[in-house]
Amino acid sequence: MNNSAINILILDDEPFMHKLLIRMLANLGFISASACDNGHVALELIDSQEACPDLILLDLNMPEMDGLEFVRRLVERHFTGSLILVSGEDERMQQAAEKLAKAHRITVLGHLHKPPSPEGLAGLIGKWLPPSQNESREESTVYGADELRAAIANGELVNYYQPKVAVATRRVVGVETLVRWRHPVDGMVFPDQFIGVAEAHGLIDDLTRAVLAEALAQAKLWQDAGLMLQVAVNLSMDNLSSLDFLEVVAVLAAKAGVPPQMMELEVTESRLMQDLRIPLEILTRLRLKRFRLSIDDFGIGNSSLAQLRDLPFDELKIDQSFVHGAWENEKLRAMFDHSLGLAKQLGMEVVAEGVEDQADWDFVRKSGCDIAQGYFIARPMPAADLPGWMQSWHRGTPASNRHI
Repeated sequence: MNNSAINILILDDEPFMHKLLIRMLANLGFISASACDNGHVALELIDSQEACPDLILLDLNMPEMDGLEFVRRLVERHFTGSLILVSGEDERMQQAAEKLAKAHRITVLGHLHKPPSPEGLAGLIGKWLPPSQNESREESTVYGADELRAAIANGELVNYYQPKVAVATRRVVGVETLVRWRHPVDGMVFPDQFIGVAEAHGLIDDLTRAVLAEALAQAKLWQDAGLMLQVAVNLSMDNLSSLDFLEVVAVLAAKAGVPPQMMELEVTESRLMQDLRIPLEILTRLRLKRFRLSIDDFGIGNSSLAQLRDLPFDELKIDQSFVHGAWENEKLRAMFDHSLGLAKQLGMEVVAEGVEDQADWDFVRKSGCDIAQGYFIARPMPAADLPGWMQSWHRGTPASNRHI
């Protein structure tokens, strides 16, 4: 990174912080830095295209215009740069402000408490990327129902599999099935770009049937090769609106020759509908047939406890937003511990999602959680890549040190 090429603006009402941060930045090689003490002046600089900053070091508590209002003003101007919050507010306030800015789709590199250390500042600035590289799939292609219907019929949907490992032993115990669309023009398309289309246009049953059939066929191949892996498949709530779905699952499993105990059906608890009669019958009868049930993304919905009370889940997956970084965040750790303790009291297996680095892994391992899943272990991969990955994993090489 060419430090001198990054235009940095310090927005803080304390002159001392201006001097401190400019000196720190200069020592780190960032020579294009300026400072102002109120949001109105900062917005004038941003409105001037020549002086628009690439990165803003933003205080939260300022007179006239606080940092949160300033963020809203940035959104109005379609600001494409990045933020680092530098504030004397407590950790929970900083986290809330960071979450708000991210909800506005502004890139936040992190937050620092006053006075920041040079190492902390350097670490966050090191995450900076030019706007062209920082953009996600926000402006992604919008696909129509006819195009998706043809993709399902033509076999363009493919399954990737993300491993799940027992925390205590590192043994690979299963995989989660994650569908992709191998588009003939656009390449690999991720599910967030087409699952909603399927649900909105009555295609979700056909899509889920295709995913299930391929997952069951693959489970049978692994089973015949001596790999007894539990294979999880995500269900849409729309799949649970008709009792016919129960027979679809049972027939596909029997046809593939896969024992129901080796299949896990994941339901996202935040989407469970208020009228539970049909979903409750489907899920309970699937459980009677010995299919395993998992409550996914636990903790992000409004009725988590009611779902655990009403539905016979075998497994609880703690949402990644409560796992990654919980080792250093008291609020996240409290939520993680609560979810883990609740599941253990109910005799459920617990999966920690979002294990992204060594610190997350160490935290989950010490917590007594049963199973872990996340990029530190492995990214989703084609079925053909799984045996080679397993050899690397069992040699003790984490995914963060491999190119998968």
